[in-house]
Amino acid sequence: MRIAMMGSGGIGGFIGARLVEAGADVSFIARGAHLQAMREKGLRVTSPLGDVVLPNVNATDTAAGIGPVDVVVFAVKTNDSEEAAASLGPLLMPGTRVITLQNGIDSVETLARHVPWDQVVGGATYISAYIDKPGEIVHVGGMPHVLIGGYRDPLIRALEQMGARAKGIGLRSVEDIDSVLWEKFVTLSAFSGGTALMRSGIGPIFADREGRAFIEQLRDEGISVATAAGHPMPVDFVDRVLERWTVLPPETKSSMANDLDRGKPIELASLSGRMHELGMGLGVATPGHTAVYRVLHLHAAGAGAGVA
Repeated sequence: MRIAMMGSGGIGGFIGARLVEAGADVSFIARGAHLQAMREKGLRVTSPLGDVVLPNVNATDTAAGIGPVDVVVFAVKTNDSEEAAASLGPLLMPGTRVITLQNGIDSVETLARHVPWDQVVGGATYISAYIDKPGEIVHVGGMPHVLIGGYRDPLIRALEQMGARAKGIGLRSVEDIDSVLWEKFVTLSAFSGGTALMRSGIGPIFADREGRAFIEQLRDEGISVATAAGHPMPVDFVDRVLERWTVLPPETKSSMANDLDRGKPIELASLSGRMHELGMGLGVATPGHTAVYRVLHLHAAGAGAGVA
């Protein structure tokens, strides 16, 4: 099975490396210093589940250098979605599946503007990983699974078997991927908004009465928005969110918080910004998410980018 990782940062790099370790033929699409380091030294993943060192990887900055593949894992930041989706053509053949592991709830629709709808597969993961320095990924932890749609698709089933041999990704297909995507959207919007605005890891936030109250307010606003949008959360959702957050090392921040610290563009529009937008359209008050969106909007495009 030939797999292309469109985006080789924390999530794409970690999952791709684990799939290589399991025997898959994986090509990585990256850019900048990270790409250069991968070409020169390979890819290294540091993980509590065991490190992976790949001295030689197929890494490129363009899909044209890879050619058609069986599976594309689409793991770029949402800010780069349109440009990356428009470049997928050389990777596609009629049987190719494009699996999105992006944050938010709009990725499938975005990809379907550039890829036939029946070739797009929604997906979600709670794995926490980031680029520590070019060519090196740090896997922090999180819930070790990747959930994807395409439950009855033979190619997805074959990928599932490959994923079962890959340590730490727990890849499996599900029948109702929409519910998975909305549940992650509510969970991650609160986690990203809270850790970014408070500039703190999840441990100190939970240890502080007001900090915990705020991140739980963000979670509850998301539950209300999802219910109004026709995607109510399951009855045990609050307990599941608590489990997801408390299994993380206390210093863990969201990728949005890490990007904010480094002056990079942040996925604000697709998370708290989207909650703010949906709340306005549905008549649901989202004062917490609206505050996150408005306070961080000045920094959404990254340091030195100016006001949008």
